[in-house]
Amino acid sequence: MTRGSTLPAHRLSPPSGCLAIPAQTRSSPAPALDGLNSAPADEAHRTLLTCLHSLRWARRLADHRPYPTLDALLAASDEAAYDLSPGDLAEALAAESLPGLPEDAYGAAHMALNAAHVAYRARFGHAFVICLDGVPREESLDHVLTSIRSRLTNDPEDERVVAAEELRRLARQRLARLA
Repeated sequence: MTRGSTLPAHRLSPPSGCLAIPAQTRSSPAPALDGLNSAPADEAHRTLLTCLHSLRWARRLADHRPYPTLDALLAASDEAAYDLSPGDLAEALAAESLPGLPEDAYGAAHMALNAAHVAYRARFGHAFVICLDGVPREESLDHVLTSIRSRLTNDPEDERVVAAEELRRLARQRLARLA
């Protein structure tokens, strides 16, 4: 068996003084994140409650400041949200309201959403929550109506898990806007 020809070895050119490895730089936090990091604890706590109305969640995030980046804050938010007890979850859900409809939504849409929400509240005892992050505005009404109707078929424990996940996503979305 004969071997095919091999290419000659490639010679590396001498180093030009430029490195191919990017320099590691530490970016500074966004101004709003700086404000959250430096705010007095009670002020930070009140601000965080606007993102998710759970005293435990907000206190935990306020107590673990400063956050070097938005990603660090969001990771801490996720961890705290995953640790919500059933009581914490009930507290957060009690403060939520039904997602608003676009101003140009037709009357029948308002009636359909209100009827679905009444049925949802009667079945699960709290407001329907959904994060519309990534849903185009023109599709939000259909998305909300489809989701609420679909979730009405959940058993209460499964819906508690879904609602907790939606609250976690809402908190992330609100924190990102805040920071």
